[in-house]
Amino acid sequence: MSKKVAVLVAGSWGTALASVLADNEHEVMLWSRNAQQVAQMNEDHRNEKYLPGVDLSPRIHATTSMEDAVRGACAILIVAPSSAMREVTRELKLYRDPASLVIHATKGFETESLKRMSIVIAEELDCDASQIVALSGPSHAEEVVRRCPTTVVVASADLAAAEEAQDLFINSFFRVYTNPDVLGVELSGALKNIIALGAGLSDGLGYGDNAKAALLTRGLAEIARLGLEMGANPMTFAGLAGVGDLVVTCTSQHSRNWRAGSMIGKGQTVETVLQEMGMVVEGIRTTKAAYALAREYNVVMPITDQLYQVLFENKAGKQAVEALMGRVRTHEIEEIAQTQKEDWLRN
Repeated sequence: MSKKVAVLVAGSWGTALASVLADNEHEVMLWSRNAQQVAQMNEDHRNEKYLPGVDLSPRIHATTSMEDAVRGACAILIVAPSSAMREVTRELKLYRDPASLVIHATKGFETESLKRMSIVIAEELDCDASQIVALSGPSHAEEVVRRCPTTVVVASADLAAAEEAQDLFINSFFRVYTNPDVLGVELSGALKNIIALGAGLSDGLGYGDNAKAALLTRGLAEIARLGLEMGANPMTFAGLAGVGDLVVTCTSQHSRNWRAGSMIGKGQTVETVLQEMGMVVEGIRTTKAAYALAREYNVVMPITDQLYQVLFENKAGKQAVEALMGRVRTHEIEEIAQTQKEDWLRN
């Protein structure tokens, strides 16, 4: 049955998800503050800045009015950058029907508060965070709009809410699983962007596949280490939102975070990279948040530490890699190794 769904905002990922919803015969209202972008989408059915050369469904209608976008919508999908999430949801509160389902597909933290996106949204909408659904997983917008086979996860503490979101999106090329571990899914989606920056940095330095494989593997260990300390389900990190998203973001030409890291590895400054890309690179903000979280939870995150120094303390990329390679020897599986040591000491 066709339903009205509002999508906030009209970046590449928001537009791609709007296309999935339109393919499922839903009426989609895509909101943007940019009047020129809205006019182009309505007149030419294109979003050339973010998805050049892609024809959009006539079921997608763009608007600069958030009130028009959300009026009568059964669900609201928020795909704002993490830095704008609080501002967008604060405006949304003025027009949202409390009965509408709220889904977000943003991978990041609020840098100042270190809060996850579902928490920020719940605070601004005055609702329980358990009512928010998080959509994540290995999914590049450039492939989703071309209907390439893609599999994602929707996470919510409320199974009925997760299944409602699942029903909205699932189709023959966009498969959707549910997961109750919102914390793990949101952490995975945000933190993998840090490792993607590192993978790009390594590639930019010309270090090859061995180095990148090590970064992915040890990066996943870092993500899981922090996630477990915060209370996430360890199985989430082995799933779509964890290792799945990590692999695609660290190895694909479509990944903004990988591209940014590669450009930095080739000698460009962070400021120059951001200006040249002209798009949000969530991994840079996330590195700052993860650096603070690691200290708050007393978790060792060496890759994050070194990237923080590269991004915010002008450390050379080559020196960061040398620092990682020169760390004191340790065991690969830290928890098991620690247990074995305790057993040896007792015996």
